[in-house]
Amino acid sequence: MSGERLILSDINYLDKSGQAYTAPHLMLWSVTMFFLYPLCAVLIWSINSIVSKLSASAIDPAAISFYRWLLALLVLTPFVLPGVWRTRQAIRPHLWRLLILGLLGMVLYQSLAYYAAQSVSALFMGIIGALIPLLTVLLSVVILRIAPTLGILLGSIISFIGLVWLVSQGDVMQLLSHGLGKGELLMLAASAAYALYGVLTRRWALPLPIWHSLYVQILFGVLLLLPGFLLAPEVSLNRHNLPLVAFAGLFASIIAPFLWIHGVQRLGASTTSIFMNLIPVFTALIAVLFLHEQLHSYHWIGGGLTLSGVILAQRLRTPLTRAKPVNLRRL
Repeated sequence: MSGERLILSDINYLDKSGQAYTAPHLMLWSVTMFFLYPLCAVLIWSINSIVSKLSASAIDPAAISFYRWLLALLVLTPFVLPGVWRTRQAIRPHLWRLLILGLLGMVLYQSLAYYAAQSVSALFMGIIGALIPLLTVLLSVVILRIAPTLGILLGSIISFIGLVWLVSQGDVMQLLSHGLGKGELLMLAASAAYALYGVLTRRWALPLPIWHSLYVQILFGVLLLLPGFLLAPEVSLNRHNLPLVAFAGLFASIIAPFLWIHGVQRLGASTTSIFMNLIPVFTALIAVLFLHEQLHSYHWIGGGLTLSGVILAQRLRTPLTRAKPVNLRRL
């Protein structure tokens, strides 16, 4: 190689052209690839907000909710069911917890979001979805008894102000006069359900392989969604709504979680969670470009304040109360 002597210990990879990559090069490349896992996951979830909005005029919310998870269940069955069956004795004591998680994550969160999409914009859905990390932190204070921080306090206040500005479209008096609309309430309820899902997942810390746990949750979700599907006035699939169901069932329900889990395993939960803050940004860009939704000043102000509050709650970890020093003379 040009008469140069290469030390074997410095080489980690040699491509077909004979180009040698040293350990630092390979490490940088690996880290870059690891960041693509959560980045692609949040991009898929952002697109799914657009899919939810498009589905509002193409298929009944109860139908797409059911079809989505039924498709995911059918695709996962050949790969996951054998392992679930082998570990059924370990799964059985946790069935009621898995039922609750399936209700929160697969039924309430998704179904309420689909119903909300009938009356709110994809932009609004993306911004409200960005509140999930903050709601998770607030619920963790109550359920997990984590110590409240200055970031949680200030972030909650800032996000609340941003949310009020966003929902009122810059006219707070109008909000006080007319209150929240149905779509806004449904989207807030959906975000709260998913936040509670995250908190309970952490509290219970089920000793099960993650895909086994998700499979049983999806199974319960399909069973719980079945009555609404049977009562829906129109559930037929056609060339307009089939691609929406396919994207939600395959990309948003299987591929995105797969990428996210790999991101958490390689980057850690703390680093990976930062990427969630990109969802409203991606959603806004896609909604403006493809749905031609208008980005108004109240979106910038309300969305910016909401997202800033979420980031502040995640990153500013100064405790609100300091532990009192122990007086050793009294002991």
